[in-house]
Amino acid sequence: MIKLAKTAGFCFGVDRAVNLVYELVEKGEKVCTLGPIIHNSQLVADLESKGVKIIDNISDCPDGYTVVIRTHGVEKNIIDAADKDGVKYINATCPFVLKIHKIVSQQDDDTVTLIAGDEKHPEVMGIRSYCRGESYVFNTAEKMEKILNEHKLSEKQSLICVAQTTFSLKEWKKCEKILKKLYTNCRIYSTICNATADRQQEASSLSREADAMIVIGGRHSSNTCKLRDVCSANSDTFLIETAEELRDIDLSPYKVIGVTAGASTPSVIIKEVLKTMSEENIEKEVETTSAVTEEVVETADTADKADKAAVKASADGEATFEEMLEESFREDENSKVVRGTVVNITPTEVFVDVDGRKQTGVIALADLSSEPIDNPEDAVKIGDVLDLVIMKTDDSEGVLKLSKKLVDQFKGWENIVAAKESDEVLEGTVISVVKGGVIVVSKGSRVFIPASLTGVPRNQELDILKGTTVRFKVIDINPGRRRAVGSIKVVLNEEKKAKQEALWATLEEGQKLTGTVKSLTSYGAFVDIGGMDGMIHISELSWNRIKHPSEIVKVGDVVEVTIKKLDQENKKISLGFKKIEDNPWEILKRDYPVGTVCKAKIVSIASFGAFANIIPGIDGLIHISQISWERVKTPADVLAVGDEVDVKIIEVDFDRKRVSLSMKELIEKPEDTISVLADAAEDEADETDSEETAE
Repeated sequence: MIKLAKTAGFCFGVDRAVNLVYELVEKGEKVCTLGPIIHNSQLVADLESKGVKIIDNISDCPDGYTVVIRTHGVEKNIIDAADKDGVKYINATCPFVLKIHKIVSQQDDDTVTLIAGDEKHPEVMGIRSYCRGESYVFNTAEKMEKILNEHKLSEKQSLICVAQTTFSLKEWKKCEKILKKLYTNCRIYSTICNATADRQQEASSLSREADAMIVIGGRHSSNTCKLRDVCSANSDTFLIETAEELRDIDLSPYKVIGVTAGASTPSVIIKEVLKTMSEENIEKEVETTSAVTEEVVETADTADKADKAAVKASADGEATFEEMLEESFREDENSKVVRGTVVNITPTEVFVDVDGRKQTGVIALADLSSEPIDNPEDAVKIGDVLDLVIMKTDDSEGVLKLSKKLVDQFKGWENIVAAKESDEVLEGTVISVVKGGVIVVSKGSRVFIPASLTGVPRNQELDILKGTTVRFKVIDINPGRRRAVGSIKVVLNEEKKAKQEALWATLEEGQKLTGTVKSLTSYGAFVDIGGMDGMIHISELSWNRIKHPSEIVKVGDVVEVTIKKLDQENKKISLGFKKIEDNPWEILKRDYPVGTVCKAKIVSIASFGAFANIIPGIDGLIHISQISWERVKTPADVLAVGDEVDVKIIEVDFDRKRVSLSMKELIEKPEDTISVLADAAEDEADETDSEETAE
């Protein structure tokens, strides 16, 4: 039989640090870690394959990279150097380690600090760097006694004792007992991580029940090695890093095998080990201890899901968390509302010291603000005192999962009610599109706006509103369920009406305006002239005949128009678009006076003549009598549609819009030709007679 420990796998601090690095990588950021992010070669190798670099010194950070400081923290001078040099970094130090930094840094110069831990471990080195006075490290009760005997305290000095978060719980209890006897005034801070303590206690208990123990984790991991030592005192113990190492271990002699894992061991590796053991080692049945969830065995991801907040507030009001929240605000010992001070901020979480509680408080980014934010520092800063709701208490990790957003929503409800009563126009951000409408956050509260009241046309997607700031009014509230319904459209309509009334007072016929083409119909174009729409009839779009307005304008065009008519009663505006200077008759008057010779194109033929286009918009008539000096029976005998001919403008009637053209006036008359020939012959005869007379 194989028994899996409840606490096997990532602890809270490791889990958040690893997730932080993966999130940065997924966002496309360049990341390097100051040393391996955790003591697990498999996970570190996976991160390296994704481009994560490992550096030994903060100064080695390549340009454009973000440094992630690993879980067990670093020495104070490293942080100071990073700040001084402007190195971009994210401090992923475990909150429990940061708490120790805070404890020792708040002591005065005359305080001697005893640190239970491994002297060369990075966590201990970091803790010592924050000590203002003398500090000493010990890893056994015997060594602690030796230090106290060799370094007697002076009258001015005081003594405190802290422990590395992964220190042996069994050894710590021995040290506490001795300290309380030797120095009754010593302030002892039990800083061993709850998860570490629980893990060691469970490993000790499980190893007494099992014939052999498998401890999974990195050989350089302090907490993993502690687990090995705890288990070794009770049964045969094997420390492995991967499932492949099981091949070198003969487990057949053991009937009951216990399995535990260090805090830096990914769930996927635990899963592989259990699978290998159940398949290759005498088909042993896999069980878990009473409190273990099946998720640890089944998938590496579900452990994270188990940590998600249990409380949800739905957009359509199906959840009634507000009622629970209101109940929690009651001032009694069981209150779920607490006050905390911000002590650390990371890109994904905010850590707080909660008044009256020993657990570390954590606010996830999603629970920090009702407003959409990407950076927690946009909402809070270190030192801020916040009212918070406890969403979940994780006793095994010693962590309170908190929400500021829900408190803000509760407190903002009064503002929403007041806005409804005063008919106030509110501003809010559209944070999501839901079935039937959108959710807007204003004054810390959610307001549902139905699709029909968003002002978005039916043929457009509501997604165009997401992330935008909108103005709206609260039109309905449900005090019992703390739900509010708003309308963007009512504000838009009011603003449009006010704008139109102001605009009407300034309009007059003949006024020239600039507008934007809003829509087209078969009979004209509608133009927005600044809050109101006017129409350009199709006949007003062009001096030439057109079939559709799209031949002249398109939606979005900015056009100059003239007010032709104002209908105050029906609030209708008729617009003109054609320009006088573009009138073809004006062009004809200016550029084509009577007597002008030009090219013209035959556009149609009738029995009495042919029509020819002179300029766009004007056709002139070439009467049958003006086609030729010779008799023309029908114009079609001489001309065809499409022919280009030379014509002379012989008459223009601007009132009746008629132009008469002539072709024959550009041709010599036949009679004139005969007369010239006769005159020439007569002159020749006269010359002959004169010559004869002279002879």
